[in-house]
Amino acid sequence: MGLIYRKTIRAGKNTRVNMSKSGVSVTKKLGPVTINSRGHISIRLAPGLSFRIF
Repeated sequence: MGLIYRKTIRAGKNTRVNMSKSGVSVTKKLGPVTINSRGHISIRLAPGLSFRIF
């Protein structure tokens, strides 16, 4: 298994900046929908359960 490093910084109530080895991305949460700057969309279905769209 490989080691994964990620640092997350809150940049507002619903915005986060994620830094990892592969680069920087921004995540914005709009209710149950989360969209990031790399084009990933995730929908929260229930606590602990989400559906990810690429």
